[in-house]
Amino acid sequence: MGVIMFDNLSDRLDAVFKKLKGHGKLTEKNIEEGLKEVRMALLEADVHYKVVKKFVADIKERALGQEVMESLTPGQQVIKIVDQELTELMGGRLENLNLSGSHPASIMLVGLQGSGKTTTAGKLAVYLRKQGRKPYLVPADIYRPAAIDQLNKLGDQLGVPVFPSNPEIDPVKICQQARTTAHRELCDTLLIDTAGRLHIDEELMTELCRIKDAVKPSDILLVADAMTGQDAVNIAESFNNTLNIGGVILTKMDGDARGGAALSIKSVTDKPIKFIGVGEKLSDLEPFHPDRMSSRILGMGDVLTMIEKAQTIVDEKKAVELEKRLRKNEFTLEDFRDQMVQIRKMGSISELINMIPGMGKIKQLKNLEVDENEFIKIEAIINSMTPQERHQHTLIKGSRRKRIAKGSGTSVQDINNLLKNYTQVVKMMKKINKGGMRELGQGMLPF
Repeated sequence: MGVIMFDNLSDRLDAVFKKLKGHGKLTEKNIEEGLKEVRMALLEADVHYKVVKKFVADIKERALGQEVMESLTPGQQVIKIVDQELTELMGGRLENLNLSGSHPASIMLVGLQGSGKTTTAGKLAVYLRKQGRKPYLVPADIYRPAAIDQLNKLGDQLGVPVFPSNPEIDPVKICQQARTTAHRELCDTLLIDTAGRLHIDEELMTELCRIKDAVKPSDILLVADAMTGQDAVNIAESFNNTLNIGGVILTKMDGDARGGAALSIKSVTDKPIKFIGVGEKLSDLEPFHPDRMSSRILGMGDVLTMIEKAQTIVDEKKAVELEKRLRKNEFTLEDFRDQMVQIRKMGSISELINMIPGMGKIKQLKNLEVDENEFIKIEAIINSMTPQERHQHTLIKGSRRKRIAKGSGTSVQDINNLLKNYTQVVKMMKKINKGGMRELGQGMLPF
């Protein structure tokens, strides 16, 4: 996930920690100076001022205690404390969906118009299906025919059943009938897409309360736009006061807002963030891990999420076959293409770089913009080769290069670049097989 909105905060905190680590021994004065900058960085990130005040006070109390002042690495200890307190600020631990109670379980999605409720319903359906559940989509927004149409299209796209809602039917009856139909069709989880408004009003809240009383949902999730900052926190507070929500889904976390909502919601509402939307694809919904988010903010990477992403897209049988071929130095252009496709399924290259500890802090990689179209071009080139050429790249001489370029809509120069990159990868593979990891590590990054 590319948590773009935290980039500025990450840079500011990194500068503070560098200063603190520069002091051999920490004093109350330089700790207070560092925390003053932390406070400013959080306020600039649009974190609620009361949350900032308590957060900084908690860090100060611990930083001036024995665990830091008597430590051999006081600067590192302060970073550890900030990491722990940031994690706690965002909820401390992963909070799962509540799917207990009635069968089928019902999840009510609530929120203002434009927050992304309908798309999030589709994303949740994808997530639940991966967990082995059978979701059933319920369009309960009778005021916007487009919302009903959109959910029907998402259902068709995903192969997930959708209740045939009618704008003439009361939303409460729609939900009750949908539950009966879902039970009959052996679906175990209702995803109810409720109506939204541009602003919170009494009529909306009354309708949502009626649905809640009739359906008695297992979980009520507020879908809020992370880009709206403190407005998202205020909206969460209002919905929680009326409906006693079970948690929040923050959408558009891949945007360039400052990130204050993610750092404030739990403290203000005492309700956890359960999921975050990190892109436009229907697979771009992640369970919210406070500890992993803290690691990303502090530039420590997020290897666990990267591993989980890989596990969902990697074919184990193919991976074993590839390993055997690598050991025999048989890494072909076909393998090159297949691995590239697998990596692209995990997200953009810049997102993956930020998940690797320390990589996000490297200046040359900080604002690296990888043109994803290049991957499409490489795939087209390799697909334009004959099976023999893919397995024996040395055959690709002048006339063959022209034919491949024409077939893939690229240039001979593009073919040359691809073959050059491929041969470099093959050389790296050989070094790994010979155990030359140290030599490889020295030659990988050109800076």
